Amino acid sequence: MQDEILLTPCREFPAEDTDSFASPNEEKWDFVLVSDIHEMGSEKEIKRKKFLDELSKKGFTIKKIEDTKLFYGVRAPQQIFWKYQCLMMNPNSRQQNSSAYQDVPVTTRIRVVHFILQNTVTSDLEKLHDLMKKKVFEAAFPLHKKEEIREILKKKWARWRVLFKEQPIEEIRCYFGEKVALYFAWLGWYTYLLIFAALAGLATVAAGATVFSSSQVSKEICDANNTIMCPLCDQNCSFWLLSDTCTYAKVTHMIDNEATVVFAMFMAIWATVFLELWKRERANVVTSWDLYGWDEEEEELALQLINNSQHEPRLYQHSYLRSTIVLILALLMIMVLIGIAHALVIYRAVATAVFMQNDMNLLRKHADIIAVMTGAVLHYITIIIMTKVGSLGSVPGRISPWPTPPCSSYPSVLQVNWRVALFLCDLEKPRTFSQRENSFTVKIFLFQFFTNFSSLIYIAFFLGRINGHPGHYARIAGHWRLEECHPSGCITDLFIQMAVIMVLKQTISNIMEYLIPLISHQLRKKKKHPKKRRLMLGEEEEAEDPCKRQWLNNYELNEVNVFSLFNEYLEIVIQYSFTTIFVAAFPLAPLLALVNNVIEIHMDAIKMMRLRRRMVPRKAKDIGIWLQVLEAIGILAVIGNGLVIAITSDFIPVQVYKYMYSPCTTENHTSMDCSTGYINNSLSVFHIQDFEPHTKVLPEFKGEQIKECRYRDYRNADDYTYTVQFWHIFAARLAFLILFEHVALCVKLIAAWYIPDTPQKVKNKILTEKHINLRNELRERSPSPATPWGPFPQERVLCNPLHHGSNLTSRNPPKTAAITAEYSTEV
Repeated sequence: MQDEILLTPCREFPAEDTDSFASPNEEKWDFVLVSDIHEMGSEKEIKRKKFLDELSKKGFTIKKIEDTKLFYGVRAPQQIFWKYQCLMMNPNSRQQNSSAYQDVPVTTRIRVVHFILQNTVTSDLEKLHDLMKKKVFEAAFPLHKKEEIREILKKKWARWRVLFKEQPIEEIRCYFGEKVALYFAWLGWYTYLLIFAALAGLATVAAGATVFSSSQVSKEICDANNTIMCPLCDQNCSFWLLSDTCTYAKVTHMIDNEATVVFAMFMAIWATVFLELWKRERANVVTSWDLYGWDEEEEELALQLINNSQHEPRLYQHSYLRSTIVLILALLMIMVLIGIAHALVIYRAVATAVFMQNDMNLLRKHADIIAVMTGAVLHYITIIIMTKVGSLGSVPGRISPWPTPPCSSYPSVLQVNWRVALFLCDLEKPRTFSQRENSFTVKIFLFQFFTNFSSLIYIAFFLGRINGHPGHYARIAGHWRLEECHPSGCITDLFIQMAVIMVLKQTISNIMEYLIPLISHQLRKKKKHPKKRRLMLGEEEEAEDPCKRQWLNNYELNEVNVFSLFNEYLEIVIQYSFTTIFVAAFPLAPLLALVNNVIEIHMDAIKMMRLRRRMVPRKAKDIGIWLQVLEAIGILAVIGNGLVIAITSDFIPVQVYKYMYSPCTTENHTSMDCSTGYINNSLSVFHIQDFEPHTKVLPEFKGEQIKECRYRDYRNADDYTYTVQFWHIFAARLAFLILFEHVALCVKLIAAWYIPDTPQKVKNKILTEKHINLRNELRERSPSPATPWGPFPQERVLCNPLHHGSNLTSRNPPKTAAITAEYSTEV
């Protein structure tokens, strides 16, 4: 079918619709709308025509190409961008008598056109997102074009060969806009500083490895051939020797040692320094982009007026009733997520009991470790179900408008957490898109945080502390015993859980994150690529419109939506939480994060440049609400690591024993390790006749009749009440926690004060610019000898489209005064 140009009505503005950058044989189009071929006169065809007519009334040029789908190329008139420059006082428009195409960056052009498309209302009071819901249009996207900057990005950024090279942030900004560029600048800065955290983590593990076999506590466990421990289950479980867990004890004390405390303090300081240095880096970047005075709300109002000069702003509103309902529902959702963590606790308790009674010697011998590892895998599967099932990217054409539609207009195939967060977002009814985004960010992060960390919180702070003691165990449904900690501590369980989740998240998830778009793209190409018709003898091949191949190639790429960049932020922020909050239990977390991020940067680049449609550029001067989220994580990191050392680790009990109960306190043995005898001191005695009636244990162990066994706790042997030592340790844990958190928070505050958010050169640059502007203004306003000071009633500030937004102060208006006055009136 011949291509059809839908001509726009005559306009009073002196504008042309040709692209001054394009060659004579090439046309430039801002957006492409895709639709199915509907029957003439059908409801969908009528709605489509009404929408296109509304665009034509606004001066848009529309080109139609028919293939297996209908493609509509859309190009906005120049006066729209003149209005934008006038209202925003675009500082980049300095050239006189040049076309708007030359002055307006492509990213700005796409952003303005996207806003108008999304907020154009038909006579049926329907917008583009409503028409997409009704399948009138299938997709709307800007184009990847064969530009020099795109080739630079593909060569220097979106390929695996440049894995360790610096990112071209300026080129990213010019192609994808400031918001995407700031994301990659932040991710690159975070990755760079992870090098120091990873080195510190490796040093901590290396320090622990030096005491792998020489630790006094590990030696005592390995030599405890006569220490008989109480059975780990109630039915047909035998006693066991403490020395059987020698390797487990060595691994535990490789993680849990004095170096861990230093590393936890270092990471608390590192988190603060990272954020403070990022604020400085961001100030440098934003200043170089001339965005310090840019206001998102002002731009949104300007776009609304450009789209509709009669637009009235939506006023700020607040409802305590809605806020209360949202708070209650959010708390209920958090309780559900905590309940899921309890289900994992139940699984581990049941699995341990089942494995203990299994006929396989391997399962029976390592029942607790297998239960921990399989529980970690189940936790990862739970994370996938709650956060990954129902991929947002698989929903075609649902590009979020700015800012009018409710949150529920986002993709319908959503994960559980996302559905709830979007529903709560609808209840709040935020005024602007940025407020909507911030509100949604806080909610989804909270839900994702509890999804990822509820199980870890249980292992770190409750495992082995609420299970009771032999003869009086805490049970699930009165049947299954809760798990116990190993005699050398619970920190290894936390280590295993974090290691399994981080390794799985950074291998399987990343592989799927790359393979799914790649396979999807190949399938779309195979499905939607038109087959060339065979030519008959003597028939000449019909010339193909050059736009057709370009539009088809872009259509075959994977869809993007408002969540595409949001997902990347969320993934890295959750990773940052793993890297900081429980890092005392897993010092290798920064190293894993570093390796992941180096790959993640270029994997995201390849997806954005080669596998996905072009993202609608958005302007930004910071990373938004994510900075407050990161600061909150930094505070949680101090609290979390302090609790891990005080409660999960055996650091405090060992220190209390050394200075209050060890032989060193009564005898002057300079050559003796003061932790000698710690393991025997930390194990309580239980008389087997005090077992619960339903407990069935084998009374003989290696041919000997057993009368008593040992278990990890500080209880008296007669009435099983807590000993004085237990309360000494409790007080020491509490004192250490308070001291650690206060010292760490004070260091964070000092670091935040010591490192200014804005570099001096940036402050001086802004100060100098203000001074120069004021001096120039004073010089322009200075009276001549013949003219006294006073008002200038004949002067007017003209926003002249022929000068592309320049502020002209003129006593004698030029010949184009009529056009200028008319344009100013319309604006």
